Amino acid sequence: MSKAGNIVSFTGAAPTVSDIAAIARRHARIEISPEVEGKIVAARAVVERYLADDKPVYGLTTALGAGVDTRLGSDDLVAFQMRVPQARAVGVGAALPRDVVRAMMAARVAAMAAGGSGVSLPVFSGLVAALNAGFHPVVPSLGSIGAADLAPLAHMGRALLGDGEAEVGGTVTAAADALEKAGLKPLPIGPKDGHVLVVANSLSVGKACLCLEDAERLFDWSLAAIALNFEAFRANVSAFDDRALAARPAFGQREAASRLRDLLSGSSLLAEGAARRLQDPLSYRCTPQVWGALHHAIAEARAITEIEIASSGDNPVVLADEGLILSHGNFDMTAFVLAWERLGQALAHCAAATAYRTMKIMSAAMSELPRFLTPLGQSRSGFATVQKTVSALEAEIRHFAVPISLAPIPVADGVEDQASMAPSVLTKTEAIIERLRYLVAIELAASAQAVELRGVQGELGTGTGQAYRWVRALVPPLEEDRAQGVDFQRLSEFIGNTSWSSESDHHS
Repeated sequence: MSKAGNIVSFTGAAPTVSDIAAIARRHARIEISPEVEGKIVAARAVVERYLADDKPVYGLTTALGAGVDTRLGSDDLVAFQMRVPQARAVGVGAALPRDVVRAMMAARVAAMAAGGSGVSLPVFSGLVAALNAGFHPVVPSLGSIGAADLAPLAHMGRALLGDGEAEVGGTVTAAADALEKAGLKPLPIGPKDGHVLVVANSLSVGKACLCLEDAERLFDWSLAAIALNFEAFRANVSAFDDRALAARPAFGQREAASRLRDLLSGSSLLAEGAARRLQDPLSYRCTPQVWGALHHAIAEARAITEIEIASSGDNPVVLADEGLILSHGNFDMTAFVLAWERLGQALAHCAAATAYRTMKIMSAAMSELPRFLTPLGQSRSGFATVQKTVSALEAEIRHFAVPISLAPIPVADGVEDQASMAPSVLTKTEAIIERLRYLVAIELAASAQAVELRGVQGELGTGTGQAYRWVRALVPPLEEDRAQGVDFQRLSEFIGNTSWSSESDHHS
């Protein structure tokens, strides 16, 4: 895999999370190397040999699911593959956003490029061409239990065959018209191809790539919010001392503390006696431990996601070098969802700490600043009602962090009696990230206000000074009461679209 300009080249090396995100969100063009095409052709040759020998192969010469005991007639092989996406297009609910559809399609291309799917080269090339042409099937968001994302991929597949609806250039039309508008033809489905289109966890994996980009960006901004709150609260930075953290080096905590020390570099808060207390509330004092756990959880989710991107979870899998097609259970996403459930819970712990710190910086008893951070006295509300927004967001995050992956009931006449609920896990992780982004925006706004009330805006550290200037470039100080929802929305959208590193480079 290599990336230059706005092109992602599939070269045989493993693709990355950022490759899928670039295709999904920045419309990077896909190029396929001869090496990858060679893998596709080699695996397809094995399929053709099995077909010529009339060997029993799931989804090639047999029906699917509970129909595995039904052999297909030779005159039904292609017609069956055409029926596969139609019969599985059972999704309901709102349509997936464009970037999620593109991520799903890109993840399917990546898994096919691994060489184990047995897809025909024309169908593989047709999927790549559809992405490059901006052809986006309308895919309902509900209906997959994560034992392959059959329903979402079936809606994708039928649109590529000219059925259903698709979006091109911002306009949703009948899929056949959208294909024509994009300069494409319906996919030339052959034996096994219909099954290949649907038998993958591409929605879950594609969503995971987007969530990782969002979570990593939010992690950086949340550290900036913590550090700015520390400045305003005049919290004790001994919590970040590496000597103490090395005495019990739990996952990620030394890395998180190092980042926080960097943000505070040059701050007056680092001077002896600058802190107001010997020990602060735990939402301050334990930030290295809590954000260290998040750092570790993000890394684990990234590692398992990159395994999925670079691998073929197709069942059956084609092993071209061995000349074999084997049935298996590699589509099972238990390890994947456990990592993502853990990440959701790590985000929830951070959300709780963010909410608690935000409440405390507004409390006169805790912060020794004007109550609710208003400079005009208690006839004004200041940030008082913002606490309700904070409480609502944190409560919803805690709800979404409850595991869902243990819940599905058996399907397919009891043959498929276990599933991971991977798409639902990713959907609730998206919801957690969205709400935590708002909480971080609120903490930044409240901390900037508190810094000014404390009168230390000229004494901030390198990173906290950058964070403060960034907030004030987007949101003015709160003097007379005003509607603040628009302020938080503006901050949240900026956090979601801007990496901390690029913003820091801009200010440095």
